[in-house]
Amino acid sequence: MEPKERLKTAAISMASDLKVQTFGGAEKTTETVEDMVVVHTIINDWNAMSKKSASITIEQYGPPNEAIQSRLIWYNNGPWKRTIVYRDEIPHDFPQPHTDIIENVINYQVAPEMFSELAKFDGSLIVERTKGEVSSRCDMEAANFTAINVMHDIVTGKLNAEKAREVLCEVMSAYMMNRPAAYAEALQFDVAKGDTMDTDQVMIVGAMVHQAIEKINDIVDKRISDDRLY
Repeated sequence: MEPKERLKTAAISMASDLKVQTFGGAEKTTETVEDMVVVHTIINDWNAMSKKSASITIEQYGPPNEAIQSRLIWYNNGPWKRTIVYRDEIPHDFPQPHTDIIENVINYQVAPEMFSELAKFDGSLIVERTKGEVSSRCDMEAANFTAINVMHDIVTGKLNAEKAREVLCEVMSAYMMNRPAAYAEALQFDVAKGDTMDTDQVMIVGAMVHQAIEKINDIVDKRISDDRLY
């Protein structure tokens, strides 16, 4: 990228940051649903487990809001901010051999010092500090409920990673044997309704930022001028 373009891109990015933090709109959800003929055509060629997960999720939550060849996406379905069923499987051997194909997402803020403990707990638990999200990716929604509930126990200091792994195994064993398993059936805590993003702090300051601000002003002035022409 040419030097001029680098600065211009940084300026546009700064302007976008200001706009989103002021007016919102970091993520736009899709309200419409996909045609089920199209959805069935897409998942028809998927492997057995991915197809099974897609069918179960459709049965529970209805048609997805978005569908492409590699995934189906639901927004605000049940307790979830977002649910994704993937075509492509990821092998995972904890707590037993399976493939990860369904991901469930919630708004949740995790302190950075807890990230290491959560990584020790489950490699398919995904923590996004900036977006303020936590998700779990596994072979079934029940496993994701369990992982996220246990994650909450770690974050709130009730469990360490080692004990959390034992709890997850106990819950999933009970669930598979059709015994009571509340952690596998619903979230056991209230999910934050408001903003959970962590935008961090500005550290690059000085001449570059001033130049970027000047570039933003140039862009704004040009847009105003162009609007007047029409």
